[in-house]
Amino acid sequence: MANLFIFYVLFLAISSPFSSSSSDTLTEGSSLSAESPTVDVLVSPNGIFSAGFHSVGDNAYCFAVWYNEELSYDEDRTVVWMANRDQPVNGKGSKLTLLKTGNLVLNDAGRIIVWATGTASLAIAQLRLYNTGNVVLLTSNNVVLWQSFDSPTDTLLPGQTLTRYGNLVSSRSQSNFSSGFYKLFFDTDNVIRLVFDNNELSSVYWPNPWLLTWQAGRSTYNHTRIAALDYLGNFSSSDNFTIVSDDYGSRIQRRLKLDYDGNVRLYSKKKPGETWVVTWQAFTNPCRIHGICGPNSRCKYDSNGRKCSCIPGHKMRNRTDWSYGCEPEFDSFCSKDESRFVELSNTEFYGYDYGIYYNYSYQDCENLCLQFCDCKGFQYSYFVNRGVFRCYPKMLLVNGYHRPGFSGNVYLRLPETYLSSNTEERALDCSDEVTIQLTRTYTRGQVNVAAKFMVWFACGVGGFEMICILFVWCLLVRTRRNSDTCQFRVQLLAATRLKRFRFFELKKATRGFAEEIGRGAGGVVYKGVLSDSRVAAIKLLAEAYQGEAEFLAEVTTIGTLNHMNLIEVWGYCVEGKHRILVYEYLEHGSLKENLSRNVLDWKKRYEIAVGTAKGLAYLHEECLGWVLHCDVKPQNILLGSNYQPKVADFGLSKLLERGELSNPSFSRIRGTRGYMAPEWITNQAITSKVDVYSYGIVVLEMLTGKSPTTTCVDADNGREETEHRGLVTWVREIVHDGSSEREAWLEKVMDSLMEGEYDKEKMEILLRVALKCVEEEKDARPTMSQVVKMLLGYENSH
Repeated sequence: MANLFIFYVLFLAISSPFSSSSSDTLTEGSSLSAESPTVDVLVSPNGIFSAGFHSVGDNAYCFAVWYNEELSYDEDRTVVWMANRDQPVNGKGSKLTLLKTGNLVLNDAGRIIVWATGTASLAIAQLRLYNTGNVVLLTSNNVVLWQSFDSPTDTLLPGQTLTRYGNLVSSRSQSNFSSGFYKLFFDTDNVIRLVFDNNELSSVYWPNPWLLTWQAGRSTYNHTRIAALDYLGNFSSSDNFTIVSDDYGSRIQRRLKLDYDGNVRLYSKKKPGETWVVTWQAFTNPCRIHGICGPNSRCKYDSNGRKCSCIPGHKMRNRTDWSYGCEPEFDSFCSKDESRFVELSNTEFYGYDYGIYYNYSYQDCENLCLQFCDCKGFQYSYFVNRGVFRCYPKMLLVNGYHRPGFSGNVYLRLPETYLSSNTEERALDCSDEVTIQLTRTYTRGQVNVAAKFMVWFACGVGGFEMICILFVWCLLVRTRRNSDTCQFRVQLLAATRLKRFRFFELKKATRGFAEEIGRGAGGVVYKGVLSDSRVAAIKLLAEAYQGEAEFLAEVTTIGTLNHMNLIEVWGYCVEGKHRILVYEYLEHGSLKENLSRNVLDWKKRYEIAVGTAKGLAYLHEECLGWVLHCDVKPQNILLGSNYQPKVADFGLSKLLERGELSNPSFSRIRGTRGYMAPEWITNQAITSKVDVYSYGIVVLEMLTGKSPTTTCVDADNGREETEHRGLVTWVREIVHDGSSEREAWLEKVMDSLMEGEYDKEKMEILLRVALKCVEEEKDARPTMSQVVKMLLGYENSH
């Protein structure tokens, strides 16, 4: 019996996954091998967490952190972090190694480095797994070189913070750990949001996008952009969003996870070995999550759970993955005569409207849709609380949602030939199991030893010659021009967080600069998707921008500017003759586009005016350098997810010709006809008042709906103003006409699309501020900070 007992103990020691490596530390020169995933692991001192190679498919592994008590099978593990989720490594020959240089690297089959911390240290470094689940690379002096808590995947653990520099990205499915379509992040307006983005479509869905920030209980004024989960079950964000778990209290394991279905859930359990319980979730109805069923489908939710179905006339695109949605079973068509409409009752498709049309009859709405070949149908809704009908022609049918209590229907446009044969809805297979199948075999054929030696010898000699040539060339070039450029690159990296992109990266991101979304004197703007799945606006500057060192110096200035009403600059490219800036992409486009689509009510227009003024005031008076915009116009005011304005193209006037701002006047006229201040033409000194004038013109255009270059007609006497500032003259004459009451002249001036639905006092103060801004004499105009005070002072007094 004694021998049997000893044998049993030895057997447990050999078979236990912690027998060979129960340490929480990996030292310099040591490795963890994917060939021994149950042996080469790190275990936190409290035994709760393990770190090692986790199987994610057929012969595919990722270095991960998981809860230790769920170790028996890979599919049962609760993984909380992954290093290489989008590039798994081979199960043969792959290792995680802590080099003596202080860099932690993950090699695929010993050949390719697929992930690395990019750290370096002269002191001895070691990798530790803490009791919190944080993997930390630190020196012998306890200086942190890198930690996993700074780069979360889809999970936030207690004590871990989410900041502006990180985000949670969902997995593709329950069994596919690669990056999915949902992201929890801090937007540029300091609000934490959820967004669906599959590289084709992108839409924010939490908090509710139709609510203003304050209506959703959020605040944009705290720019720290930080959120954290504590051990008691409280999740708090700097935008005033706070949740408390149903089982609030200590001594409970917790984790906040962005699940593959786009829902954020807080999980808890009292002790190891128990089942995780959801103690809070962002959505109780999963059908409210955008993209959940893919395009051309709608989601229904009842006691049996979620069900997706293709809308009539459509079929599934991919039966193994519901997120692809459905595609038409008919050929494209445009003829009005062959179009018929099918009703989908109590249904809503959120977003992608041609516009919002108030108090249209059903027939008017149908006729409106028939005018556009790309109109897929229209939503016709009645709003009881306002007593109005609204018409929404749809260019895309996405985010479909059936709600029994919804007082609106969608009318789907189909060809009559197809309609006569079939209009039934087809159920989608909502299975989310998408297993990764990766072939990880590296075969080696028979190689002649002598031939191999000769090849390697020739390569070595040739390589040595190339190194010598390159070394001499670099010395010559460096002495002539590289010193200044390198200095600016270091300064740019230290002063800003801008990323330097390679030209081929941006060419790939824009699919060869295929989708143009804007064009101006400064260059052309293209839509692109970066390697980290962010949608970006990529501006290819005109060839007038010369000199790498000068360009980097000015990019440094632009990169240090940071304001909630300025578009965020993510990076730049300076390579050969190419000068490129990479901005955030704003889905609602420019103010100009939205004015023409009639989607802005008076509240949005007022907030756009205030936000734009704040952004310009920051450029003029609050940032470190004096920056004039010189081209303020509706095309350069972009609108975010909640129609929050962001001024674009700021600082580009400085890039055109370095040093001009110090001169009494610019060397050449800048701006756009209709928005330019008189100083440009009369050759006066250029100051910040040129932007004030342009801002006033933009506000007048928002209020009247008339372009500054449009001829304005007086309805009373038919007199026309044909000057390029005819809009200003027309408005002034109406406002200063003492024969009419305020309501009368406001009705004449205000955009007819608002149909008289606006706050008369607010519109009057906004109009009078705009008229002050467009005074002919620049000294009579207010500064932008005074404009902000006038508008906010009126709001605060009411």
